[in-house]
Amino acid sequence: MIDIKIDKLIRSRRKTIGLQITNDARLIVRAPYFASEDLIHKLVSRKGAWIKSKQDHFKERQDKVLVRKFIPGEEFLFLGQGYPLAVAEDLPKAVVLDNALMISQVVLGNAKDHIENWYRVQALEHITQRVEYYAQMARLQYQSIRINDAKTRWGSCGYKDTLNFTWRLIMAPARVVDYVVIHELMHLKQRNHSHKFWAEVACMMPDYKQDERWLKKNGHLLAWDI
Repeated sequence: MIDIKIDKLIRSRRKTIGLQITNDARLIVRAPYFASEDLIHKLVSRKGAWIKSKQDHFKERQDKVLVRKFIPGEEFLFLGQGYPLAVAEDLPKAVVLDNALMISQVVLGNAKDHIENWYRVQALEHITQRVEYYAQMARLQYQSIRINDAKTRWGSCGYKDTLNFTWRLIMAPARVVDYVVIHELMHLKQRNHSHKFWAEVACMMPDYKQDERWLKKNGHLLAWDI
């Protein structure tokens, strides 16, 4: 029997017990008020192998997170293509993309903030274009688009029809970006991950599973930190 630690127990008026493994490999249990401690621990024990597998997966992914040094020659991704970082003395902006990701010598000491800001601007521009394209194709309306700093949650759809995307997504290949855009747009139709939802996604992008696989395999490349 696998000994599993419950990191957080949340009780509510829900009718069933739910298990969640967070990105930092913590186990959160959501349970009804009437569920006894014994019942909860029996379920966790029964699901022990699954929980351990998920926790190992997230721990392994954490170990793969890139640590950026922001030095010349270091590779940065943009729409799936790698560009070496290069320092220049005379640039019209702090960061410019050419054959390399060029950063001004003047802001090199604050490279992280300037490069992240550049990514945010590019993400908002590109993702907005793709959302508008697919929303028009699917005849869907959304409230707004927001860019956030999530490291592993590539996108989400808010209850007020707000579409949220991490700026890190702009590092992924263009068709992977499109998949995440379509995924969140289809949540405007289906607020779950039911068979109907995936059918809607497949209708817009029949081979979406290859992009899912890309994110699972390469997502750590987008989650770099310092």
